Amino acid sequence: MKVGLFPGSFDPFTKGHEDVVRQALLLFGHIIIGIGVNENKKYLFDLDKRIKHIASIFEGEKVTVQHFSGLTVDFAKTCNAQFLVRGLRDSRDFSYERAIAHTNEQLSGIKSVFLLTRQEFGSINATIVREIFINGGDIAPFVTKPELLVI
Repeated sequence: MKVGLFPGSFDPFTKGHEDVVRQALLLFGHIIIGIGVNENKKYLFDLDKRIKHIASIFEGEKVTVQHFSGLTVDFAKTCNAQFLVRGLRDSRDFSYERAIAHTNEQLSGIKSVFLLTRQEFGSINATIVREIFINGGDIAPFVTKPELLVI
């Protein structure tokens, strides 16, 4: 069975992220959503809340949610993921992700698969969603099950 790892901080997990996972499920037998934890970074939503939120979206599907620290490729090896899944919104994302993909492959031999987000999700950005949330705005257009993300 081919396993894809979709890594990120997912603070929060947006409908764009969800779209990438749903596309990846068409290609892979199992998807691991890996929430990277960086002790030097401050997150708006705590780790447990992010894990529960994402897991609730994919309940009953061939998706697991785990957290990790350190190099993504090292985590991919520990969970037997043969591919890294990355979502692309535009050409800027591709330029950035291409360099990371080359480095990851050089370090580990693990290939990256790029999936384009559907056009309606192309403008969704977790930073903007956090800003809307902090200022009391409605994030429901951008996040599935936003009620699980109360602070």
